[in-house]
Amino acid sequence: MKVIGRSGSCTVEVVADGTGLTSRAGTAMLALLADQIGLTGALQDGLAHMRERRCAHPPGRVFCDLAVMVADGGRCVSDLGALGDQTAIFGEIASGSTARRVLLEVGEQERDAIGVARANARERA
Repeated sequence: MKVIGRSGSCTVEVVADGTGLTSRAGTAMLALLADQIGLTGALQDGLAHMRERRCAHPPGRVFCDLAVMVADGGRCVSDLGALGDQTAIFGEIASGSTARRVLLEVGEQERDAIGVARANARERA
């Protein structure tokens, strides 16, 4: 079976043996689900105002990556590195310092935008 990586630029073959194995195939499904039901896009739209400069990691995508990291058992922001080591599956993941900056910028307006994005994605799911 093949699944399309989150970045969409590659495919990942899911097999029981071979090279390039990962224990995070199930976790990757969460990231793909968030993309499919529109959660990632809604978060990116709702948090777009947080981007002071162009960077590779929009705040909405960082929030989805953090949620996937927590579901994968992560306990601190630096645990994003476990996902970042699997670029074929998760694409480019923000560094811990970038994720911390995004989290520190969250205020009431951002919390409201996150709540709206979650409610819309939940309804769509």
